[in-house]
Amino acid sequence: MHRRTPSRPGPARTAVRAVAAAGAGLLTLSACGGGLGSADGDGGDGGDTLTIGYVTPQSGPLAAFGEADSFVVDQMTAYFADNPLEIGGTSYDVEIVVKDTQSDSVRAGEVTAELINDDGADLVLAASTPDTVNPVADQCEANGVPCITTAAPWQPYFFGRGGTEGSSFDWTYHFFWGLEDVEAVYQDMWSQVDTNRQAGALWPNDPDGNAWSADFPGVVGENGYSITDPGLYENGTQDYSAQISAFQAADDQILLGVPIPPDFATFWQQAQQQGYTPRIATVAKALLFPSAVEAIGDSADGLCTEVWWSPQHPFTSSLTGQSAQELADAYEEATGRQWTQPIGFVHALFEVAVAALTEAGSTDGQAVVDALSSLQVSTIAGDLDWTSGPVPNVAKTPLVGGQWRASDGGEHPFDLVVVSNSEAPEIPTAGTVEPLG
Repeated sequence: MHRRTPSRPGPARTAVRAVAAAGAGLLTLSACGGGLGSADGDGGDGGDTLTIGYVTPQSGPLAAFGEADSFVVDQMTAYFADNPLEIGGTSYDVEIVVKDTQSDSVRAGEVTAELINDDGADLVLAASTPDTVNPVADQCEANGVPCITTAAPWQPYFFGRGGTEGSSFDWTYHFFWGLEDVEAVYQDMWSQVDTNRQAGALWPNDPDGNAWSADFPGVVGENGYSITDPGLYENGTQDYSAQISAFQAADDQILLGVPIPPDFATFWQQAQQQGYTPRIATVAKALLFPSAVEAIGDSADGLCTEVWWSPQHPFTSSLTGQSAQELADAYEEATGRQWTQPIGFVHALFEVAVAALTEAGSTDGQAVVDALSSLQVSTIAGDLDWTSGPVPNVAKTPLVGGQWRASDGGEHPFDLVVVSNSEAPEIPTAGTVEPLG
């Protein structure tokens, strides 16, 4: 792939101011237009402004991924107000413009185009599932705009966008764990429970489901596990009788999958009604969030999922100096809600953006992506290194496994307990897997 010249007009611009406004429960931020490095920023003191776009699902079935966005953007707004970016000897204010995808991949591409063409975004950040990050990254790649994404396994991000071994993208960079990590974490949790090694798979017909269904069976099969795959189902399915019958017929004592939160809630309710209870359930995406687990109710006790970030992670923000515990505490104090995994990764997006701009020593888009290609930075999500692969444009983060436990008179209805750290021993465990039923 070749380097593209950014299509946006104008020389380097100034300014970095974040102006946030909340409306109808969604986060929107005002923006001033202009290309990278132009001098048309709306800085009251005539200073320079840098515009950062942020794309995320804040409404629709993936809204739980965006639950912490308002908190993090408000925090970053305050941080940049007190700490203007020093880039190449120039002080920049920061303006953050947030767009809601409404959990729709087509809209994700559309709002990214708005950021580029109407809001003059100098850099675009995006998070949460391939349905979000892939169309955002593709739009930035096509327009020659630096883009940093996270919260989607790297395989559907890289290969799902047409990446191949030995090739790279020019403008788009990503950090997260991969299928190899979640496969290892899930098998470690399975090994802690006595089962018949028969697993039922709940895979949707979306980028995650396609990637998982193609990779998981062969990998776990090498370790003696058999997977019952009743076929990909459409997101929004209301009747899971066929899947439940298949799992019961195969005596699947393990359940795995990567459904969206409302779909798993429907499946699990029907599974309980029809008498299907596996000995262990390891479910990605749907069980990441306290709000989604609480929506399931009492039967969520003992369900397992992967843990990308928690208050127990031993990492510190390169911007605010907060530990993971301090960031989680700040979120709970500010919102009155239980900490949720995306907090750390959304915060880390801004850490990576600042590190890349500082390393580049320039607001020039080409200089920024050149810096990203070899960037190494310690963040609240872990130590990131774009020089170590596994493929170009991708840096990996650590992954552990957790189990939701009903709290007996605790502050929250459920607590997420880390029960597997075989892939990241630096992150402490607080127990072992307890079987369901």
